[in-house]
Amino acid sequence: MISSDFIHHYANLKGVRIHFVTMGQGAPVVLLHGWPQTWFEWRRVMPLLADKFSLVAPDLRGLGDSSRPSSGYDKKTVANDVWQVMHDHLGHARFAVVGHDWGAPVAFRLAADHPAEVTHLAMLDVPVPGDQPAGAAIGGAPRWHHMFHQVPDLPEALTVGRERTYLEWFFMNGCDQAGTFSDDDVAEYVRTYSQPGAMRAGFNFYRALSQDVADNRARFAAGFKLPMPTLGIGGGGPRGRGDLVVESLRRIANRAEGGSIADCGHFIPEEKPEELARRLREFLSA
Repeated sequence: MISSDFIHHYANLKGVRIHFVTMGQGAPVVLLHGWPQTWFEWRRVMPLLADKFSLVAPDLRGLGDSSRPSSGYDKKTVANDVWQVMHDHLGHARFAVVGHDWGAPVAFRLAADHPAEVTHLAMLDVPVPGDQPAGAAIGGAPRWHHMFHQVPDLPEALTVGRERTYLEWFFMNGCDQAGTFSDDDVAEYVRTYSQPGAMRAGFNFYRALSQDVADNRARFAAGFKLPMPTLGIGGGGPRGRGDLVVESLRRIANRAEGGSIADCGHFIPEEKPEELARRLREFLSA
């Protein structure tokens, strides 16, 4: 059952309509989801923070109940969508950013492109793409689906009509906490990813990775460092990325803290919502 306290909205931007959900009051914080998810991944965290923070959870372009443009999946463009929602549409002059999975590289770009307006940056279980001169673009051991999703057209052809089978594999194999996803939870994700163009949009987040790496490395080459406080948290279990996230932030930020959450896989907001909310509350309140 989803709380009636979640309020749904649309922002009509140039070339894309962004669906977003709000809850709470206080300092503004935008929560950015990953793949294969939507704003819905924050449903357990938002009520735990709503007493002190004004929370905004958008569906990123192409995903959830946002519209599905054919292009614009590089993280600079996706981050600009979020900037327009937060700054132009909602009128927040400054705000904090929290991102999980693909939402983390989007959060980084938002902070890198608006360093004076982003007060805090938190990244969950994905490091900054391209912050290492060599090696895997996202850090750590490559995961099989990263390359598969970048193949033109083939993932769409093999998953059409089988969205639940495909997505459920990631939910079941990405967790260290049994029972994290109920049938209803999976059904909500499948509802949106079964819509026309949604799987292609999700794969396009991966297909833009080489551009994301190039954009980020150009920023680093100019000597840029994130000026705001940053927090990096990984899942501490075998299906999480552990300390890779905070180690990445230490290379490209002036201030970085974090670590990992024990007995947790990749899906931190749903596996360990109470622990995550506690850490975010401490970080965002500092």
